[in-house]
Formats: sequence, C-alpha cells, structure tokens
Amino acid sequence: MKISEILSPSLVKLDVRAEDKEELFEEMVQLFVNNGQITDREAAVTALLEREAKMSTGISRWLGLPHGKLAEARAILIALGVSKKGLEYDSLDGEPVYVIITIFAEMGNPGPHIQALAEISRLFAIPGVIAKIRQAQTAQQVIDIIKNEE
Repeated sequence: MKISEILSPSLVKLDVRAEDKEELFEEMVQLFVNNGQITDREAAVTALLEREAKMSTGISRWLGLPHGKLAEARAILIALGVSKKGLEYDSLDGEPVYVIITIFAEMGNPGPHIQALAEISRLFAIPGVIAKIRQAQTAQQVIDIIKNEE
C-alpha cells in the first residue's frame, strides 16, 4: 500500500488551528467532507473520539494517528494535517503532536486498515520524515516527501 497514492493535496492541511483533540478531529473530518468522501460528519468525529477513549493515538514522537471505522467508507480514507505550534495530545511519549494522519476504514474489512497503519508507522519511523513534512510549504511537497520514502 502506498500512502502517496491515497493522499491527495485536497486532503493535506498545512495550518491546523485546533487547540485540543476534539477541535482537531472536527478539523480533520472537515477535510474529508470538503473532499466529498464523508457526508456524516458527526459519525466520523464520534468514531475518532471513541477510538481515542480506548488509548491515545499519539503513538510516536510528534505524530498523531487518529483512526476509526466508518459505515460510509468504501475504501481507506487518509488525510494529513500539520500543526505549526504543536498540539497537546496525551501522547504515549508526552510530546506534542505536529503531524496528524487521520484514517477511516470500512467496516468489516480490517486488512486495508491494518496495512495503512503499518505503512504509516514504517514511514514515520524513518529519521527526518516528520521534520521534512513540518517544513513543507505546499500539500504537494508533503505528498512528494512521502512518495520519496515509500
């Protein structure tokens, strides 16, 4: 699975403004709504909040990976956001989050969801990837950085 083939410039936001997780989830879901991939905004935000209640998705240094399953998802949906000032996220390492990758998967088909999470974990474990994404000036630059590392 190639994240760069799923992610489009309209699903990359370089100026996330959220002050907390709930605002963040609403802001990220809005990217999918604006892109025509999600119509039930409330269900999508609820899916992220419910998953987050189980355990923080702040899984590694500076990376938040909110994800959930959604009835209307027919394939893996991925959006990426960058918070310039960082966001308190209750991350496992206690660090703020600067890069947020939000994933929605279809119900009843865990394979692609697990593949996407594994690929993102692999990509973002590569030294310097998060720093490069934080410095990107355009959505296409973000996608190109990811593509170069895949």
